[in-house]
Amino acid sequence: MMDSLMSKLVMGLVVVVAIFEASGVDAWTGEIRGRVVCDVCADSSIGPEDHVLEGAEVAVLCITKSGEVVNYQAFTNTKGVYTVAETMPESERWDACLARPISSFHTSCNHLNQANNGIKFSYNRPSGYFHAVKPFVYRHQYAPSYC
Repeated sequence: MMDSLMSKLVMGLVVVVAIFEASGVDAWTGEIRGRVVCDVCADSSIGPEDHVLEGAEVAVLCITKSGEVVNYQAFTNTKGVYTVAETMPESERWDACLARPISSFHTSCNHLNQANNGIKFSYNRPSGYFHAVKPFVYRHQYAPSYC
């Protein structure tokens, strides 16, 4: 049963790839990566007291070369990294994007640094490469006494 399902899945994938290649359309793959951190002492520098934020939500809005607007939602992993990736025809690749933090689910580190409300950038990477976005920084409402 499992072999039959796997065989159908592989066959379907082969058909999709064959159709895509037969259409003469060049595929393009883009990727956007960033990190979300907690600046515990609110000193605007990453130090040993600071930590990454797992589960933080980030929105990425991109405009394609053909003028289409696409919106992505991502959450950070255990290393505080979020990733957005897509494969599309070269003629419809991303042209410009805006990444912005949405929320931090960390109970004490959930105040967004006001300088970090969004980052606009042109996307000019070749297929298969990624664009790194500078970190989004949250902080505590009040810095701990050891700061």
